[in-house]
Amino acid sequence: MATLGGISQVEGSQNSLEIEDLARFAVDEHNKKQNAMLQFKKVTNVKQQVVAGTMYYLTVEAADGGQKKVYEAKVWVKPWMNFKELQEFKHLADA
Repeated sequence: MATLGGISQVEGSQNSLEIEDLARFAVDEHNKKQNAMLQFKKVTNVKQQVVAGTMYYLTVEAADGGQKKVYEAKVWVKPWMNFKELQEFKHLADA
């Protein structure tokens, strides 16, 4: 049972099209903001938190100049407002 307002694991959704689209959005937004050239590879973990909308915590593998790295992206989504915003994108480790 999920805790109201708490962060919960989203099982088996790493391969869903919706989650992959959010991860690609996060990498694209990061590239625009940081003038970077990361290439999305895959989503390895997904958590979500119900806020005014949903906050997704995505663990993403991306290639940086051919080297695989792992990042955490925080994406806020309010589907009824057609709103999607990258809140945070940080490097966690080299893959």
